[in-house]
Amino acid sequence: MDSIIIGEVLKPQGIQGELKVYPITDDPTRFKQLKKVLISDGKTTESLSIKAVRVDPKGLVFLTVEGINTREEAEKYRGFTIRVKLADVPPLKDRWYYFELEGMKVYENDVLLGTLTKVLATGANDVYIVKDNDREILVPALKTVVKNVDVPKKRMDVVLPPGLLD
Repeated sequence: MDSIIIGEVLKPQGIQGELKVYPITDDPTRFKQLKKVLISDGKTTESLSIKAVRVDPKGLVFLTVEGINTREEAEKYRGFTIRVKLADVPPLKDRWYYFELEGMKVYENDVLLGTLTKVLATGANDVYIVKDNDREILVPALKTVVKNVDVPKKRMDVVLPPGLLD
């Protein structure tokens, strides 16, 4: 599927069909820039036009969409994922979305270390989990370590700190 998950419908909100959404993003206000979203239960996907978006102080998102006008209509979407087309995802400057990094081949001095399987968000900096057949390497996401990221080629070049592979 050429889309990514940006949230999950928790439940209806109110009586006029508003959807309460748990956002899967570091900036829930990004929802305010959207005109359309895809909503999916894993089997079927619908495209919905957004009429209004509000974000509460806790970071939860409330969507009002075309065609959902009652609490009963909104209830049908409980547990569905909210997605956007990859083409609608704004590019980041000098940063990458997790979905762009996951699956990359990671190299040091042109030697394949493994595949980046997951990004861990930690307090100080992200950590990339790189796996090969028999080991797992935790690579700090620092400019001193990550030297090059080529998203189209799905390649990352790193210089590991001394002792990291010991």
